[in-house]
Amino acid sequence: MKRSGRSQLALGVILILIGGWFLLNQIMPEFREFFAPYTEWPSNLLLIGAGIFILGLATGSPGLSVPAAIVAGIGGIFYYQAVTESYDSWSYMWALIPGFVGLGTVLQGLLGENTAHNLKRGLNLMVISAVLFLAFAAFLGGWNILGNYGPAVLLILLGLWVVGSGLYRSYRKQE
Repeated sequence: MKRSGRSQLALGVILILIGGWFLLNQIMPEFREFFAPYTEWPSNLLLIGAGIFILGLATGSPGLSVPAAIVAGIGGIFYYQAVTESYDSWSYMWALIPGFVGLGTVLQGLLGENTAHNLKRGLNLMVISAVLFLAFAAFLGGWNILGNYGPAVLLILLGLWVVGSGLYRSYRKQE
């Protein structure tokens, strides 16, 4: 089956499943009650992200891993904030979004699309995102993981990573 045929088949099956979901939700109160926790904000974003990822797998489009990771990751942030009721954590949580892009890029590489390049690029984004997250959390008081020295230690670690990756690139080009 050609790629366009698989895409059309997957879209048709997804539409049938969504229509069945809506129908069962209207005619069976037990169905609605059972799935109520999964269809409420923000857990529905996690399910939408999973749906986008499954759609990408079904249609043979590894590139859909990136938007799936972004939607599910933002859903995870909102879920964390709803559970802990710490909505002020958004001041540093946004720094995780490039990491979600990196995770999606790694998944895209693992699914066979330009594997080596996507793995390297995705891991780089995840490291940058983690450093940004820790730095902003330390500066804005969200996390006291490194105590009073947190911002200084994180900046030194980020500088070492930048220098190391630059040296690695220059030595690799010479060989």
